[in-house]
Amino acid sequence: MPTTQNPPQKMMFQLNLRRRGISDQAVLRAMEEIPREMFVEAADRADAYRDSALGIACGQTISQPFVVAYMTEQLQLQKDHRVLEIGTGSGYQAAVLSRLAGHVLTIERYRTLADRARARLAKLGCDNVEAMLGDGFDVPADAGNFDRIIVTAAMEQIPDALAQRLEPGGVLIAPVGPQQGTQTLSRMVRTDAGFERKDLVDVRFVPALQGIAREL
Repeated sequence: MPTTQNPPQKMMFQLNLRRRGISDQAVLRAMEEIPREMFVEAADRADAYRDSALGIACGQTISQPFVVAYMTEQLQLQKDHRVLEIGTGSGYQAAVLSRLAGHVLTIERYRTLADRARARLAKLGCDNVEAMLGDGFDVPADAGNFDRIIVTAAMEQIPDALAQRLEPGGVLIAPVGPQQGTQTLSRMVRTDAGFERKDLVDVRFVPALQGIAREL
């Protein structure tokens, strides 16, 4: 498995996650197993384990490690869960999810990102991840429903059509708020009575856009 990072950097990476409150051992193990340097641009590999977002192709970003770990922890994943991710990006979040869930469908509107992520995931042996070029606001009906949904781009509000794709007891987590500026990470649970929503922490994500990108 390729690596460009020395052990102290990865040790600090794990220590920082613990210091910031990530306590789920399965999540910490998944974060340790997935080589983040594979998912950043070549010029940024020396900074792969720094706790900050980094730019990737198509004007998008790879989220900071803490946010990836925090969102993953909030999903409370189990090995039999089907997970939908809106916004594949580099494929890093999907790779982490692959270690914790049964199947992951990740949807990306940029062909370049979808293709690159698919190649990285295949190289890592993430055989339970399907990376699809598509519109995250229009998930194919034949994809069915999901135990967990994670949105990795800012939505001004959570579309009802997306919330309805949750199985009973399912969890959805998404950054909600204005496309420019700060959003709030929201966690929604589908109950017998409807949906329960809890706001968690402030975050900053690139905007979620409708449709498949015409270029890139």
